[in-house]
Amino acid sequence: MIKAKFFNQSDLLTGFEISGHSGSAERGEDIICSAVSSAAYMAANTVTEILSVEADIKVDDGYLYFKVAPLSETQAILKGLRLHLISLSQDYPKNIKVTNI
Repeated sequence: MIKAKFFNQSDLLTGFEISGHSGSAERGEDIICSAVSSAAYMAANTVTEILSVEADIKVDDGYLYFKVAPLSETQAILKGLRLHLISLSQDYPKNIKVTNI
């Protein structure tokens, strides 16, 4: 199962931690993992490369940690990612779980 946790501070999203694999198909053929990975990397790259916001990032197989300061300019991107992952979790409840911490 993919677990996505979103971090909150002072009513602002400050990042996310995504771990695990969906287990819906073989590695390299799993469209759920691909959708989650692609969306997460797009959000992280947009914040760091387009908005030029520094982030604490850790990446490993089946793992992405992304944390920024509580900034208003990152909210639309982080909220968009959360909404996208919530939608995927509604379509694939056995494969994705989204929580806020």
